[in-house]
Amino acid sequence: MAFARTRSVTLLGVDGVVVEVQADIEPGLAVFNLVGLPDKSVSESRDRVRAALVNSDEEWPPRRITVGLSPATVPKTGSGFDLAVACAIVAANGKLDPDRLADCIMLGEVGLDGRVRPVRGILPSVMAAASAGCRKVVVPESVAVEARLVPDVAVLGVRSLRHLFAVLRGLPVPEEPVETGGQGPDPDLLGPMVVSGPGVPGEPPPDLADVAGQARARRALEICAAGGHHLYLLGPPGAGKTMLAERLPGLLPPLQPTAALEVSAVHSVAGTLPPDRPLVTEPPFCAPHHSATMPSLVGGGNGLPRPGAVSLAHHGVLFLDESPEFSTRALDALRQPLEGGMVTVARSAGTLRFPARFLLVLAANPCPCGRFAGKGLDCTCSAVMRAKYLARLSGPLLDRIDVRVTVDPVSRAELLEPSGTGETTAVVAARVREARARAAHRFADTPWSVNAEVPGRELRSCWATDPDALAMAARDLERGRLTARGLDRVLRVAWTVADLRGHDRPTSDDVGTALELRTGVVRGAGTTLGTRQGRRPPVPDKPVDASQEVLAHLATLDLDRERREMAYARDGDDDSGDVM
Repeated sequence: MAFARTRSVTLLGVDGVVVEVQADIEPGLAVFNLVGLPDKSVSESRDRVRAALVNSDEEWPPRRITVGLSPATVPKTGSGFDLAVACAIVAANGKLDPDRLADCIMLGEVGLDGRVRPVRGILPSVMAAASAGCRKVVVPESVAVEARLVPDVAVLGVRSLRHLFAVLRGLPVPEEPVETGGQGPDPDLLGPMVVSGPGVPGEPPPDLADVAGQARARRALEICAAGGHHLYLLGPPGAGKTMLAERLPGLLPPLQPTAALEVSAVHSVAGTLPPDRPLVTEPPFCAPHHSATMPSLVGGGNGLPRPGAVSLAHHGVLFLDESPEFSTRALDALRQPLEGGMVTVARSAGTLRFPARFLLVLAANPCPCGRFAGKGLDCTCSAVMRAKYLARLSGPLLDRIDVRVTVDPVSRAELLEPSGTGETTAVVAARVREARARAAHRFADTPWSVNAEVPGRELRSCWATDPDALAMAARDLERGRLTARGLDRVLRVAWTVADLRGHDRPTSDDVGTALELRTGVVRGAGTTLGTRQGRRPPVPDKPVDASQEVLAHLATLDLDRERREMAYARDGDDDSGDVM
């Protein structure tokens, strides 16, 4: 009996599990068995590996071959086990020193001609290997740059089985044509470790100075970027909602090293990681089409679940244009990642988790025809049609949106202004960094980093706001304009506004601005979004146009929903008391 073992990695979501690949060769009929809960692509490796070894001038043992993948209870998916299976069989056949494979992780698919081809999820697989204590990894040469992003791991990039076996046997590497680019292989697999270097940054995002007018919406973008608040843009077609959303990632700070690896790992699993930029250093921007299904939005699919748009936007921006046109089922599925920053996909074979902490931007027209803006004189929709259209966004989803802003049509004077006269992305991003630094200092030794993450109870107890500044919010609470849950969200936004203005704690103007962002109603004692110092509106405490009337209607829906929930809870308590 001849026996040898190698190791590889299987992915469960973006988490990797180290798998031991065991090969046993015994006398008997020439049969090749593969056991250990493999899927279809893993089972097909039997034919690929046999053809690849024969075409690489390696002897195929005409005996009974059994390859086991351990632990057998974990599902094995993908074609990345081919390289490990081939090495284990050659070592068990006595043609390779098993000790050379003892502490190596093998990742890669083999072609019928013996070439080693790339597979998805190289980065999270190498990260899992490093977490398990493995310090030597063999990968396809075309993705060696991606593998070397993980620190303290020696990476060997190989082009073919001939190349790999020559290195393991200490022979000269054969000359072979190279199909794809990538870093050259490490000539000494057992030598010093290769520590990864910085990634190549992506292209710069669009500049905020290109946006004509829209002072209120620009200010709302700045507040959302500084505090991590979700945003709802409401306005007619062509007003600039998409243009504004596309410039939001440029206001966010660059990704920290840990976050950059997380984002890159998700894109590696999805197969969307550019080969020339294996490390994502800027916040991603994902804008799925309104016809997207629920699996494509939150993750899933047949067979091996893949990360969805919410995970591809991890630590970045998820933009849903024409949000009422999305299916209600897909939109309601956003509630879990919005609340917990994680997506759980349940399957019969197991449960997978994908990270999904993103900044959500919803954009919508005020009505089906899109012309209910300004005075709304050109709108052909009835009030019932408008209410039904906006009701496609469920109450629980809207309740998680802190900032709601109307985007009015740009005036002719604003369009004729020279391009780039407004503040640039760099100027606004500098203020965002300062505000985030203030919040980070305030939340030192806590699990939170931005205001949007702080629970309402902690915000009221540990960072209490001046009662005089809350007078306006208290009046709205007493009049029924604001719910208790809405008050917590107003406080979070007020703290962000205070951070941007350099205040130690929110003032009356800061709370007034937060109330305006929450309800769409301009406050007489607050500071308008279009100015830095404040300007009183001509008609206080009333919606100023049709679009703001829609926002005020949405706030009323929030209030009615919470009242129904409270009544239901109260009635439920009474019923339970009667039963007992």
